[in-house]
Amino acid sequence: MAGSVFAATAAPKAEKPDLAKGEAIVGGVCAACHMADGNSTTPVNPKLAQQHPEYTIKQLQEFKSGKRANPVMMGFASQLSDADMRNVAYFLASKTAKPGFAKDKDSVALGEKIYRGGIPDRQIAACSGCHSPNGAGMPAQYPRVSGQHADYTTSQLTQFRDGIRKNSVQMTQVAAKLNDREIKAVADYIAGLR
Repeated sequence: MAGSVFAATAAPKAEKPDLAKGEAIVGGVCAACHMADGNSTTPVNPKLAQQHPEYTIKQLQEFKSGKRANPVMMGFASQLSDADMRNVAYFLASKTAKPGFAKDKDSVALGEKIYRGGIPDRQIAACSGCHSPNGAGMPAQYPRVSGQHADYTTSQLTQFRDGIRKNSVQMTQVAAKLNDREIKAVADYIAGLR
């Protein structure tokens, strides 16, 4: 009897992702901005290769629902089913991210200081606390950031700070305390993080 009660209340098992279907969607739609392997070469478009699939799925769902506002991505995500999102996310996670590079040697030390230790006197947490010391993030919780384009990271941190991007309370709270110089320094440091 207990077994039947458990079976009735157990969550349905998610379908196994179909990487071939994910590859077809990425190659047909996403590749124009993010490349076929998720390694965007355009600094304003994020690299998605090796990103935690749970994070990618969450972002696609939030674009589709309008919780994360971006007219281009909202249009694309609105066409995707939950299975499509899962297939795309797992396909991109299976690709190896290409490393990025910091460009501003004068600000990289400040970026490293903030990333690794935060700014304690202003109650700014270290980025590494959530995104890990090497930028790998934490699956299902925090995205992988290492090697991400500095322009993209700068844009996202600025949007969090300015209340434009509202889909992460933690990031909104942290970014609200950063100035432009600190945002650029952290973003440049992240670009070269391995």
